[in-house]
Amino acid sequence: MSTPADFARSLPEPTTAERVRTVLARAASLSLTTAAREYDLIGLHSVSPSGQVTLGSRPGCPLAREVATAPRGGLAALLEFTDIAPTPVRDRVRARVTLSGWLTAAGDDNGLHLDTARATLRTAAGAADVGLDELTLAAPDPLAVEEAAMLTHLTDAHGELTDALLGLAGPRLPYGMTRALPYALDRHAVTLRCEYPAGHCDLRILFPSPARDAAEAGERIRQLLTAPDAWSHHSHH
Repeated sequence: MSTPADFARSLPEPTTAERVRTVLARAASLSLTTAAREYDLIGLHSVSPSGQVTLGSRPGCPLAREVATAPRGGLAALLEFTDIAPTPVRDRVRARVTLSGWLTAAGDDNGLHLDTARATLRTAAGAADVGLDELTLAAPDPLAVEEAAMLTHLTDAHGELTDALLGLAGPRLPYGMTRALPYALDRHAVTLRCEYPAGHCDLRILFPSPARDAAEAGERIRQLLTAPDAWSHHSHH
């Protein structure tokens, strides 16, 4: 017999590999650690369709010199990407992705490629390694790049929509909530962070069907609010 917890786990959500690719797709900065030093790189990386990370690097800069003098031309490196909620909620760090491997010169002054050996996703639920084949085959969530702007707009200009979405939870929210704000958005659902004096919980409100882009996500939210009884699948975290 299925329990409510079993049902919540079966609700559609991005895979671990997709979550990693999503964090990589929208990250504007990263922290890089080598045996010699640490770097904070802002706006200096790109991610290929297969998930390979390339770092912009000027010839002669400290990182390029480290790679050039590394044994066999490969510099052991650890890259960390931090996924931060774009809205002013409590505990804004949603996930951290770490990639470890070797940096090598791409040639023709095209920067440095990371030959990834291990990928790990860390969230409040714990840490999980992701297979490299899974990572290559996965794609970022289609809302990854636009999520921040959409959530910020929902928070700043449409607080009444947040209240209406919150109303879909009915009596399932614990008593004593002080504030609720949009927290996350993916093709399957919008998530609200519900804050209490001594903590918080997340209310994930599923869309009637997955959204393929920002316009469809807006339409899915409209469907939730105009026909709430038809879409009753929600989960708490």
